[in-house]
Amino acid sequence: MIIIDGSEGEGGGQVVRNACALSLVTGKAVRIENVRAKRSKPGLMRQHVTAVEAARVIGNAECEGLNVGSSALSFTPGRVVPGEYRFAVGTAGSTGLVLQTVLMPLLLADAPSRLVLEGGTHNMLAPPFDFIAKCFLPVINRMGPKVEARLIRHGFYPRGGGRIEVDISPAPLRPINCLERGSLIGVSGQALFAGLPFEIAEREINIVRRDLGWSEREACVRELPEDQGPGNILLLEAQFEHGTEIVSGFGQLGVTAERVSKKAVGRMSGFLESNAFVGPYLADQLLLPFALAGGGSFTTVKPSQHSLTAIDVIGRFLDRQLGFTQQPGGTHVLTVR
Repeated sequence: MIIIDGSEGEGGGQVVRNACALSLVTGKAVRIENVRAKRSKPGLMRQHVTAVEAARVIGNAECEGLNVGSSALSFTPGRVVPGEYRFAVGTAGSTGLVLQTVLMPLLLADAPSRLVLEGGTHNMLAPPFDFIAKCFLPVINRMGPKVEARLIRHGFYPRGGGRIEVDISPAPLRPINCLERGSLIGVSGQALFAGLPFEIAEREINIVRRDLGWSEREACVRELPEDQGPGNILLLEAQFEHGTEIVSGFGQLGVTAERVSKKAVGRMSGFLESNAFVGPYLADQLLLPFALAGGGSFTTVKPSQHSLTAIDVIGRFLDRQLGFTQQPGGTHVLTVR
């Protein structure tokens, strides 16, 4: 059994998700101790329990310590069975993080699968649905499998209630190289809000137009049905010839609309000034599929502690060498050997 100290490196929930996914793919049992030890609330939270439970169900696995607050988890995999599954987080916990846990095992299964995931679709500290659908999955689809995701209903923190549906057509993952993003095709910004005053979203989008120089056509406000709120997210999108980047900012109590917008604008400005194919969050998510493909490369900005921790976990399960090399222009190249 592989033993992982969850307090090492970034010390968050990504260790749990990647470890369970790799366990199912490789057939190797794993025990994680000191789960999420570096978080303000250590141990498994509801969304982590749902993610591991989803992995347990699709992979006929045995689990010990699978409960909210648990600081230690043992996961012994069985055989992955593709099919139709529904998993509900039960709170605004991220549906996207549950998807990350089960996607790779189902991509490598021997038949298609369909997932219905209920919970949060746009919440802090997790990739929003738009990012998964427009940034992450297009790269996965270039690697061989075909994955289609649909947003049925938005779910914001703390209410949740969102729903996404995912169709997975498996295939072996093949190595690809994502080094050049190509020319900028277009940009767009949306301030989504539900059950909140219009002026919050309007103030966010005004900052985008002013600081990025985007037009009213490129940056707009979108109101969602009130029963899908309360909630607010700012989404900034840059579409290039070979890929897309989305930066998000989440409205929250005690944080002004201007502050939410300026932080997102700063991140988007930084990415536009670079030559990287992917930003730091997409880099995190691509490490596992690229490792499972056994090769490939992509350019990114300075690697995060999140990425370095993911590489360490991958190395416990796979005989792969993943590493970042800084380039003269300031970007970093991730290679898999």
